[in-house]
Amino acid sequence: ALLGFEGGAFASLTYSGYGHFDSDALMGWTSEMGQTKSPQDYGQARRRLAAGNVGADEERRLKAARNYGGSLYQPPILASAPAHQHFGHVVASCERGDVRLMPAGLEVYLDGATRSEALPVPRVPRVEVIDELCRTVVEGGSPVHDGAWARATLAVCLAILQSAAEQRDIIPG
Repeated sequence: ALLGFEGGAFASLTYSGYGHFDSDALMGWTSEMGQTKSPQDYGQARRRLAAGNVGADEERRLKAARNYGGSLYQPPILASAPAHQHFGHVVASCERGDVRLMPAGLEVYLDGATRSEALPVPRVPRVEVIDELCRTVVEGGSPVHDGAWARATLAVCLAILQSAAEQRDIIPG
């Protein structure tokens, strides 16, 4: 998807649900939950599904069962994560340089030079979410992720689906 914003900024998003390319390769083989991952484990889930002759309906059921609240859900071992959690490969391209999010911090690309900005791994994963909730409830602050933010996020998701179905640009209302 290509998203355009009022101020003139653009964002491109790519998601593949096919499960062939493991985008953790772009993150130094660090999983979404900040755990080290082995490239040799590639395709393990697909091999298990194929060995069990699992069809599409059963695969959907198994995925749902492993999600939060599902019967097969296992909480991640968060306290031992050696790196930041991530949600995939992110590069911010700016007028004077680019910034790439990495499990250990940031990679900054400038004219003729690059540098790494290490960031300490939070003791509590996603602590910023908890902090925002506390600021809002305890201190009476305004959350960044409020109802308007949620509605705008949903509008973008629905516009992406509509664009895919109708094969045209969509401007959310």
